[in-house]
Amino acid sequence: MALKGRNALAGETSPYLLQHADNPVEWYPWSEEALEKARAEEKPILLSVGYSACHWCHVMAHESFEDDATAQIMNQHFVNIKVDREERPDLDKIYQTAHQLLTQRAGGWPLTMFLTADDHAPFYGGTYFPKERRFGMPAFREILQWVAQAHRERRADIRQQNDSLVQAMHGTEPVAEHEQVINPQPLDEAYHALQSSFDERFGGFGGAPKFPHPTNLERLLRHYAATAAAGEADPRALGMAVASLTHMGNGGIYDHLGGGFCRYSVDQFWMIPHFEKMLYDNGPLLTLYAEAWQLTGDPLFRQIARRTEEWVMREMQAPEGGYYSSLDADSEGEEGKFYVWTPDEAKAHLEEDEYRALAARYGLEGEPNFEGKAWHLHTFKDWTEVASDLGANEDRCRKLVSSAQGKLYEVRSGRIWPGRDEKVLASWNALMIKGMATAARIFGDADCLDSAERALDFVRSRLWRDGRLRVTYKDGQAKYAAYLDDHAFILDALLCLLQCRWRSEDLSFAVEIADLMLARFQDEANGGFFFTADDHESLFHRPKPMVDDALPSGNGIAAYALARLGHLLGETRYLDAAERTLRAGWNGLQRYPHAHNALLLAVEEYLDPPQIIVLRGEGAELERWRTRCLKKYAPRRVCIAIAANETDLPGLLGERAPRGSIVAYVCEGRVCSAPVSDYEALESALAPLEVQTSGASG
Repeated sequence: MALKGRNALAGETSPYLLQHADNPVEWYPWSEEALEKARAEEKPILLSVGYSACHWCHVMAHESFEDDATAQIMNQHFVNIKVDREERPDLDKIYQTAHQLLTQRAGGWPLTMFLTADDHAPFYGGTYFPKERRFGMPAFREILQWVAQAHRERRADIRQQNDSLVQAMHGTEPVAEHEQVINPQPLDEAYHALQSSFDERFGGFGGAPKFPHPTNLERLLRHYAATAAAGEADPRALGMAVASLTHMGNGGIYDHLGGGFCRYSVDQFWMIPHFEKMLYDNGPLLTLYAEAWQLTGDPLFRQIARRTEEWVMREMQAPEGGYYSSLDADSEGEEGKFYVWTPDEAKAHLEEDEYRALAARYGLEGEPNFEGKAWHLHTFKDWTEVASDLGANEDRCRKLVSSAQGKLYEVRSGRIWPGRDEKVLASWNALMIKGMATAARIFGDADCLDSAERALDFVRSRLWRDGRLRVTYKDGQAKYAAYLDDHAFILDALLCLLQCRWRSEDLSFAVEIADLMLARFQDEANGGFFFTADDHESLFHRPKPMVDDALPSGNGIAAYALARLGHLLGETRYLDAAERTLRAGWNGLQRYPHAHNALLLAVEEYLDPPQIIVLRGEGAELERWRTRCLKKYAPRRVCIAIAANETDLPGLLGERAPRGSIVAYVCEGRVCSAPVSDYEALESALAPLEVQTSGASG
């Protein structure tokens, strides 16, 4: 029920929806009330999808949704529904796909779609529309009038188009190729595609706007590891990954004062970002930088990973344990205002030597790089050049810059902050739990591990209800039936956490999640997993996405994590489901392999199954063996250390009995070696999978 002077969004918990609760537009959340209103009044639905940290969503809201004249047209001709794409990715996936089919262009946010009232089929759409004609685009009011007229006068044409769209969307759904031999060809072709799109000068892929694409970089690191383990290391793969991570870490997409990464760079140089900070970017990037340090020993990668951890714990973790979703790009109505500086501002808070070092490092004495009037920190000179400018040694310069960064961070903290979206999302939390667990495992950071476990415990206590998972939590409310991504990412995160510290309840939760995926999401006839459960609200389409987008594909991570759990427990149901997913996605893999990096993880470990190591023992010796097993970069290794007094273990784990003070059970796929109780024999078992570049200290 709307509050007086507010629309029907006033009772929601989503910060994005609440941003629109005072609009003169008669907004509704996606609900039976709104859908029934459209049917009863025979009005088309105007569906607007966005999220709270979206800059262009704010622009369109200010220009059009806060405008009385525009709102009058919307209210007269449409039932207006506002959706937070982070709470309802099911709706977003459906209508983004429809947008692409209708317009033959990629979508984005804000997404603006017009739907028929009876079956919610989209018949026209776009993304951002300006209030007045500009950017070569029609005015939003013109669009509204035209769509309303078309809906009145061309119903038959719209119905025919909708029938064709339904056929097209159903035709995109993957079907298992049962006779297909799964082979490494897509792995090789994906690598070659990444090579061809690599930016040789600035790292990353393609031109502006430039995104980090963590799944691409993960593919390069794993390709290098696979070739090195085969005795034919491909330095080109490692070089592309290292160059990209280095340019990103030195660039303005990385927050040099507070840690963490912004969404993307508006230029090809990684200099000026789109300033929103998303949890789902930073989780995978934390994983990557920690693993890149483990592989190369590059101190830059360690520094970035550790400062990203600190940012997460300091600014993004709720007191109850869950991780918040995002920080806005805007503050005080301006994008980036919170982050940029003038030289005079910096000088006012720093000692002379600190300012000189900071200015040399980040280019504060050059031309302003942000809108011609301010400076956004971006590495302009390496430490050798900074030392030369200051006539000091590099260690002294690093200390001066570090001191300056600390002081400026404190000053910045006193500014008006960008908005923080404080809802806790299951899938995004899982991505960050994995990142924090990976960093904790590699760096031995107890605080980082505690943070990850607190977040997982929050998910289990607040989002897990009566054997089912919920999507989002805010203001004491857990809402919406969870999607494939929520389950798949949590399963993957649980397997990472179990390698850091054994907790029997974590394994039990992993089994519950895996069984729920098979029972509620699996397409038993055609392979793979639907994005929504079998008892989910009936929507215009039930997608089965295989392609990575801003997030890794839920099908890809499901196949990858289920196979790992299947090998760990000896559970063939999980292994069979993973294989059927690969077969369902095979046609797409062959056509666009580089768009399926998450699924390629599962392909790789189907062809070369992971090395599963189960350690049983006590105390310091058990920890020493666990640390050794996980010391070096070996992406196909899973190591679980279980105390000797643990009992009632499921599946194959129940057969991994303690023997003396310490024992290691080492298997690859369905082939197991004799139990290992000698440290030198353990070293021999580990060596074939381990990768270390020259000079690495992992």
